[in-house]
Amino acid sequence: MKHLIIVLIVQIAFTATALAAGNALAGKEKSATCVACHGENGMSATPMFPNIAGQYEDYIYHALTSYKNGGRNNAIMTGISTALSDEDMKDLAAYYSSLDGLHPFGLPE
Repeated sequence: MKHLIIVLIVQIAFTATALAAGNALAGKEKSATCVACHGENGMSATPMFPNIAGQYEDYIYHALTSYKNGGRNNAIMTGISTALSDEDMKDLAAYYSSLDGLHPFGLPE
């Protein structure tokens, strides 16, 4: 029974996030700070910073909220994310997920 409840909670959480998609055009306009490390179009020029182009929208959004809420620890990303609103994070996630990225195992279905 506990397992079923946990599964339902997880499904509801993912559904709520999926329904709250951001605006990719607005995200592009808000991405100037991101470009410094993650590169033009989300493709970093150095392995020091991850490529975020083509990453799953939910993943980017959850990463940003985790930096903002202290769930992830990185001084640069924590500082940047604290200045972002929830809408900003959704828009940035929508923008970067809409870009072509590296897909070594093929495109997700």
